[in-house]
Amino acid sequence: MARSGTAALSRHPGWLAVLRRGLKHEPYCVEAVAGPETVGLLPLALVRSLLFGRFLVGLPYLNTGGVLADDERIARGLIDRAVELADLLNVRYLELRHEKPIEHPALNQAMTSKVHMRLALPDASEKLWKDFDPKVRNQIRKGEKLGLSVHWGGCELLGEFYAVFSRNMRDLGTPVFGPRLFESILLEFSPSAELCVVRYGAVPVAAALLVHGRGTTEVLSASSLRSHSFTSANMLMYWRLLERAVGRGQRVFDFGRSSRDSGTFRFKKQWGAKPEPAVWQYYLRKGNVGDMRRENGKYEPLVAAWQRLPVALTRLIGPIIVRGIP
Repeated sequence: MARSGTAALSRHPGWLAVLRRGLKHEPYCVEAVAGPETVGLLPLALVRSLLFGRFLVGLPYLNTGGVLADDERIARGLIDRAVELADLLNVRYLELRHEKPIEHPALNQAMTSKVHMRLALPDASEKLWKDFDPKVRNQIRKGEKLGLSVHWGGCELLGEFYAVFSRNMRDLGTPVFGPRLFESILLEFSPSAELCVVRYGAVPVAAALLVHGRGTTEVLSASSLRSHSFTSANMLMYWRLLERAVGRGQRVFDFGRSSRDSGTFRFKKQWGAKPEPAVWQYYLRKGNVGDMRRENGKYEPLVAAWQRLPVALTRLIGPIIVRGIP
């Protein structure tokens, strides 16, 4: 297959093994070959839930997925086979997380309400620092003055990462992924996957999972404790994430997806990130695409109830629920 100058780690085929181990999804991969050469790939995962039904997704948890192909004809052929597989597996829908739309008669729905927030990186972190608004620099300095410490590592930091991440997800009213997903990512992609933990004294107050591809660094999951927002730990952490990427010679920093003009959109924009399209395309077989989206409002009573649950309980039942949500 043709290779571009940069490639996000989220396009690595190793994600199929990660999703099988970490979320118990059933992996599939549609491949197009020409002689000895692979000219197209479409990794997919079957998501199953007693509550929500069955979905075929390329790929769950990740922001970008779908078809990788040398030309449009091959891309359409891959989608043909994916549609056949969706029918065979009797899923509610096939979801392809593209960045540019692919014309195909079976792809009868699309969602474009989110954008990818990405920042082109300079060759030195000093250049990045000079481009920040003074308010951003002052918030970073605040965390440094309070003595926050920043730590990098792998599975040895997983407990601290998960303590911050799971509490923040509870506060947001969102079921949390289990620690096994993050352990699987770290083991599969080390040393290209690493954890960052920010401590206030001995207490972890912010944490992130960072993955480094060819020229692109992505933040896959990040959280900070609301109780310690006065420390500006989140600001210091993101500055160190950016420094880390620049130090590795990366050209792009991917902050992840956000809804336009949301709080997370504005947070990422202050670092200089620019919006790029996210086009999730669907072969819809049953129901509505929006049925599973928090944005439709019907889950707000459940969100409010979840926010009142003990964190320990959400860590127990959250992974069972969230692995069935595409």
